[in-house]
Amino acid sequence: MCGLSAFVSSRPDPGPLDATFREAFAAALATLHHRGPDDTQIEFGDGFAFGFKRLAIIDREHSVQPLHYADRWTVVFNGEIYNYRELRAELIRVHNAVFATEGDSEVLAAAFHYWGEAALPRLRGMFAFVAYDHRTGTLHAARDAFGIKPLYMLETADGLFLGSERKALDPFAAPAGAALETEALAHYLTFQFVPDPMSLHRHIRRLPPGHRIIWTPGGGVRMHRWFRPSLRPLRVEPEDAYQRIREALTASVHAHMHAEVPVGTFLSSGVDSSAIAALAVREKPDLHAFTAGFAAQGYSEIEIAQDTANQLGIRLTPTVVSDEDVLTHLPRIIQLLDDPIADPSLIPLFFLAQTASRFVTVVLSGEGSDELFGGYTIYREPLSLDRVDRLPPGMKRGLKHLAEVLPEGVRGRSFLERGTTPIEQRYYGNARIFDPEEKARVMRFTSQPHTAITAHLYAETADVDHVASMQYVDLHTWLPGDILVKADRMSMAHSLELRVPFLDQQVYAAAAGLPTDLKLPPGVTTTKHALREAMKGIVPESVRSAKKLGFPTPTRLWLRGQIGDWVDHLLSTSQAGDLIDLEYVRGLLAEHRAGGADRSRKVWTVAMFCLWHAIAVERSIIVDDPLPTRVPVQRQEPGLSHVFG
Repeated sequence: MCGLSAFVSSRPDPGPLDATFREAFAAALATLHHRGPDDTQIEFGDGFAFGFKRLAIIDREHSVQPLHYADRWTVVFNGEIYNYRELRAELIRVHNAVFATEGDSEVLAAAFHYWGEAALPRLRGMFAFVAYDHRTGTLHAARDAFGIKPLYMLETADGLFLGSERKALDPFAAPAGAALETEALAHYLTFQFVPDPMSLHRHIRRLPPGHRIIWTPGGGVRMHRWFRPSLRPLRVEPEDAYQRIREALTASVHAHMHAEVPVGTFLSSGVDSSAIAALAVREKPDLHAFTAGFAAQGYSEIEIAQDTANQLGIRLTPTVVSDEDVLTHLPRIIQLLDDPIADPSLIPLFFLAQTASRFVTVVLSGEGSDELFGGYTIYREPLSLDRVDRLPPGMKRGLKHLAEVLPEGVRGRSFLERGTTPIEQRYYGNARIFDPEEKARVMRFTSQPHTAITAHLYAETADVDHVASMQYVDLHTWLPGDILVKADRMSMAHSLELRVPFLDQQVYAAAAGLPTDLKLPPGVTTTKHALREAMKGIVPESVRSAKKLGFPTPTRLWLRGQIGDWVDHLLSTSQAGDLIDLEYVRGLLAEHRAGGADRSRKVWTVAMFCLWHAIAVERSIIVDDPLPTRVPVQRQEPGLSHVFG
């Protein structure tokens, strides 16, 4: 896991880059120090610059980047290629490839040299890389299939900039306030994150997952999609499906355990992290696991995680997060994200990663399982609404009218509303913060509807059932826009590499063809049925049959205490009032604090934008350098780690 930065000039015969640019480029790269504190390298040439911050995991003494290959390529690469040894052997056997290192970076460079774009589907792992062809003056860049590793782009009159985080590009772009993208803000208010390829900066974009670009001087950027996930339910024998999942996940965990540094795992109360931990401890009997929780009653999974760890024979270190921790570190957390994410679960993840980084350099985590195997309870909605959905159109119109005239709170109204609303309008992601009507009330500008993000995804899944369509929407929005961003940023904040065994080629292949009745069978209250069945005899039965929780956060309680005081002050002093009706949102907060309806998600979403605005636009909140030198990994005694500001 590392941080990369690159620039290629669009000017003809650009010559050496001047000292001012070199200084600015080096300063921008320094903002990525948390991603790779083990080594820093910068290379300048005629019209190009490459910078790299390395977190050394494989071939630690060598594999320095920027890397050069075949007297033709300069490559910077962030991620891990888990099948690099097999690819290396094939490249030597078939192409007589020559290698100077023992790591995966040079294998990636060689694979791209010999196979070009065809190398991308053969890379088993997570990656974002930039490869510059000195022979043709062409730049190539690509991002892994699911968007595990980030890559940002900025094209200016001077040329093309790329970086692992937006902050490495900001110095070369217009000020954030002048270039604030209101369309991105509008979608943020719906989804609680900014969806790809947008950012809140109008000129800085993210390369979407499963995409690559080719850039040439004078030709600009051409983008191509090299991977498109498909969830096409097939007829499969249940036991065959379970065995395939079990074998694929076992092989994936085995591959993800390879490192020359200490490896641990995150552990919650769910089947995802428990499955990874159970398989990982087979590879590493002294496996160290980490979990987090809050002091508030009902908002901690530590006891369940401890019970699981005891049953698996795993050492567990828990972390308790206090309100003071949240108030102290929240500005730092938002600053690390580049664009705000209103998912409060990123807060315990920040502290969880902080604790883990004191013991290990790599952790395994369960991201991606819910999207692939049908883990969210909302995926059951099409099954419960099936009776209404099958009615003739005329009858559905009548029921829709009935729902509209029924008073609020009348039993059955919500069911009729949802059942008579097309899936394309009803489901637009896991969060769904402000509905279109209230969003129009909150925003002080107009924008495209949320369907601008999801319409083409539903069009691409018109021939599958609604559950598969919902999973497909989440694979393209929620997973890369929220889940994987927070996983990357909160772990990298502490120079900790986070690996996701569920987002693996073989695991994806085992999940892609599962029929809905193996994911969410009738009469079963839990989700991810096929995964749970596959883990029978591997995961403790107390976890295998339990409902999904995932590190729960007490946002409702926070807003009724001292954090609520802080949020009210933030809203009352924010200069973002020209974009959002902040007095309306303060009214929602007051209603929530008075014990009325739960408005916590809406208030928190606006508050996180206002915090971002104060940091990035107003500069009224200054986050001191949040990137301390990595604490050397130590073999500490296990115990309770309580994080204080």
